[in-house]
Amino acid sequence: MERVRIPASLLAIATSALVTGSAGACRAERPEFMGRTIARTMSHHGASWLTRDRRNAEENTDLLLKELRLEAGQVACDLGAGNGYHSLRMAPRVEPDGEVVAVDIQPEMLAMLEERARKANIGNVRTVLGSESDPRLPPGTCDLILLVDVYHELSQPAAMLEHMKAALKPKGRIALVEFRSGDPDVPIKPLHTMTKAQMKKEFASVDLTPVREFDGLPWQHLVFFGPKDREP
Repeated sequence: MERVRIPASLLAIATSALVTGSAGACRAERPEFMGRTIARTMSHHGASWLTRDRRNAEENTDLLLKELRLEAGQVACDLGAGNGYHSLRMAPRVEPDGEVVAVDIQPEMLAMLEERARKANIGNVRTVLGSESDPRLPPGTCDLILLVDVYHELSQPAAMLEHMKAALKPKGRIALVEFRSGDPDVPIKPLHTMTKAQMKKEFASVDLTPVREFDGLPWQHLVFFGPKDREP
């Protein structure tokens, strides 16, 4: 695959411009979770990064969507949905009776998502304004919870892991997508990358275990997690 480099202007949106507030706040010490420094949440001011024209070429989001293996009638949650890049792509896969639940903590992002869904005439996406500690998903309702380059920014990962686990149906799974740490071909700052080992360690803290892994994405890990006692 041709090696693709992101323009500097987009990198600025995806990394430096993720932070709102003063320069002093940017230098403030960040909290940690299980040995990992937690990154700041991407601001809605950088939403254009999520729907950039080259995203599929760079990340092969078509392949990611295929590997999610969504089925008609399922309930899929896009946690940290932003302006809906993945939500709107998942929606047709769960039609006619399925639903995509798009969760974000920024109402501005959800407003953009709703407008994009309206323009695309997509009616099976429901938005939910979550909090930093609770995605506000009813227990036992999700066949899939997708987090794309979001988990590493959760300010309260321990609480969120518990809520995500509780929201899964008996055969439900969590699809965790994160930029690969330590890969020189991944043009993302290290704070916004993760290793598989770290991903598995953190999910194991709430007895979520890997059920499938896919290593075919250009820049990202894709690991599916489920409860240790999940139904076969």
